[in-house]
Amino acid sequence: MAVGIFDSGLGGLTVLDAVSRRLPDIPFVYFGDNAHAPYGVRDADDIFALTTRGVERLWAAGCDLVILACNTSSAAALRRMQESWVPRDKRVLGVFVPLIEALTERQWGDNSAPREVAVRHVALFATPATVASRAFQRELAFRAVGVDVEAQPCGGLVDAIEAGDEILAEALVRGHVEALLRRMPHPQAAILGCTHYPLMERTFRQALGPEVSVYSQAKLVAESLAHYLDRHPDMLGSGTAPGFLTTGDPTRVSDKATQFLRRAIAFQAA
Repeated sequence: MAVGIFDSGLGGLTVLDAVSRRLPDIPFVYFGDNAHAPYGVRDADDIFALTTRGVERLWAAGCDLVILACNTSSAAALRRMQESWVPRDKRVLGVFVPLIEALTERQWGDNSAPREVAVRHVALFATPATVASRAFQRELAFRAVGVDVEAQPCGGLVDAIEAGDEILAEALVRGHVEALLRRMPHPQAAILGCTHYPLMERTFRQALGPEVSVYSQAKLVAESLAHYLDRHPDMLGSGTAPGFLTTGDPTRVSDKATQFLRRAIAFQAA
């Protein structure tokens, strides 16, 4: 009954923590492609190849359902995977849709025609690859009309977070927020479009100001997954044990993950 959680590095641990709290009886297997992180500076074909390789490893671990807890993979690879690569007995889901459903005040699974919504000016903070894909704008257009999205590619931020350099990460957040506010002075909402960014949510909120609603993904994805499994219990895989897999150095990744989640995490070589 295991479910897989895939990320290019450690940011997906924010999603893992939320889904584990929401669904404590389900074993989750986490795969971090730390050897090839970050994905945000790679091209779409490279991201597709790396993502499919990681997903196949999670399928081998008994996870018929895999969550791409990586916005870059969700943006640059997910549609291609779902249209031409994922077999009928498997599922791969992304992290954009739960966020957009919350932003547009839709119930899970509501695929009715796009309509006007209360939020008209949205700031999107994401990796360069996610911004270049325009996947967020495409998914939003399926659900809402008349929403202006200003996207800010946050170069260097994932690297700083993965390296544990909080001073640099805070400086980068403030710089990226200032750059976006010069183009969109009064956003109503801000999307943290990378699963690393919740670790810097407090800094984003301080830089944006109290009048901006900040949407972070982990809890939204957890609720969406719970609803999905209520509707599709057959997608729980054959795996029975939780685990942590990495393409990087297991000891080094374990140490960083333990710092991220503030509990002991032991990765194994993928």
